[in-house]
Parts: sequence; structure tokens; C-alpha cells
Amino acid sequence: MALLASSEGGMEIEEVATHTPEKLHTFWIDPITGLDATQAGQIAARIGIPASSVNDAATILQGLYRAFVETDALLAEINPLVLTTDGRILALDAKFDFDSNAQYRHPEIVALRDLDEEDPDEIEAAKFDLSYIALQGDIGCMVNGAGLAMATMDIIKLYGGHPANFLDVGGGANQEKVTEAFKLMLRNSKLKAILVNIFGGIMKCDVIAAGVVAAAREVHLAVPLVVRLEGTNVDIGKKILAQSGLPVISANDMADAAEKVVTAAGRS
Repeated sequence: MALLASSEGGMEIEEVATHTPEKLHTFWIDPITGLDATQAGQIAARIGIPASSVNDAATILQGLYRAFVETDALLAEINPLVLTTDGRILALDAKFDFDSNAQYRHPEIVALRDLDEEDPDEIEAAKFDLSYIALQGDIGCMVNGAGLAMATMDIIKLYGGHPANFLDVGGGANQEKVTEAFKLMLRNSKLKAILVNIFGGIMKCDVIAAGVVAAAREVHLAVPLVVRLEGTNVDIGKKILAQSGLPVISANDMADAAEKVVTAAGRS
């Protein structure tokens, strides 16, 4: 477990890492023993806390660590940590990101959720167990698996396109989930094409192909659709797409898929 600390408060830590990396310090914490007073004091001193205030800073850092562990957080951040003119240490602002898989253990945290502060499309996606994040581009992406989704967005960029979203349908996609995925992407008025990139492991290619066909018909898809399938039952899946009567653009691999969807979106 790592704790990052810097004297450069009140700004994005990524900016510190980029422009003044020597002011960003990483401390490794043993999860068995936790953050003890000695190590917390060392951290405080490293970021320039005066000796007379180190103990107070150490207490706050230990409290931050305990809060991180006890709430099953993925991120716990104090920014800024302030030294007042009379030597007091104050945490003026804090940010937490909680592990959604552990929310069942923390109903008191779930009760604080304010849906008005969240993207309505992401809320809708969560209802169908879809991982969706809207982006600024015009090429929709529907992929199974977060790693493959990231790679798909990267290769679209490589070929000159701009992804419109991150959308991971997971390993248990069915027709309903695929349909809702299409509906989410089509909410984007800038959408010019869609790339479906599926690796059939747990999710069989014929199942996803049937779902794509049904979903495309239900939403009356009017933008170009490029589909790349690979894995279990891939030949059956491709046959389903070919016999669907839909103008599906079939791709052989990721490079082929990226090139075709960028072309379909009118970027080359």
C-alpha cells in the first residue's frame, strides 16, 4: 500500500509528478502493521512540516490511513493540508473513492450518494451492470472486458479516430444488456459510427452476435456498425451477422476494425 505526499498542496498531483517530481514522495505502508506514529512523523517531516507541528500532522495522517482501510476506500486524499500561522495542522478538504464491491458493508456511505451529482448515463448503465463513461469523440465502443476496452480506444486513436465512450458489457452480456448499451451510445448526438469488439471467452461470440443483431433492429441503428469477433464460436457468430441482413462491417482483427470504423466515421 502506498501513500503519496507532497508539499505542493492545492493542485493536481499529476502536475507535481510531471513538473516537479522531486517534490512528490512515495511511502510504502505495511498493511499488517499499518501507519505507525514514527513513519507518519517521517512523512510529515519530508514534506516540510515544522518539527513543532510534526506530531499533529502525524495524527492526521494516521487518521487518514485508518479511514482509508475502515471504509474500503480505493483512494483517500487530503488536499490541502494546511499549516496555520499559529502552528496548527488542518485538513481543509478531502476526497474519497470507495470500492463499489465493498459497498454492501457500508450502508452508511451508500446513503450519502447524491445521484444529482453523477452523470445520468452512467447511472442508467449501472442499472444493467454496464461500465460506461462518456468521452468527447464520435466513435462508440462496445467491448467485453476493461483491458480490451482500453486497448480498443487506444487503437482507434492510433488510426486517427476519437472514442465517444468507454463501455464494458462484461462477461455475461445478453440481448437486454447489448440493447441498453446501444441505447446509451446513441444518446450521443455526435455519434458517427460504432465499433463492437468482442473476445469470446466466457461470453460466446454467437450469443453476442445474436444480441447485436436484435439490438440493432430494436434501436433502428442508423450509423455504421463495425464488428470484430474472436474466440469461442466465432464462426457461428460471424454467420449470424452475415445472415442478419444488416449492413454490418465485419473486421478480422483490431487493426482492421479500427481502420474500418475510423473510415466509416468519415475521418479518412
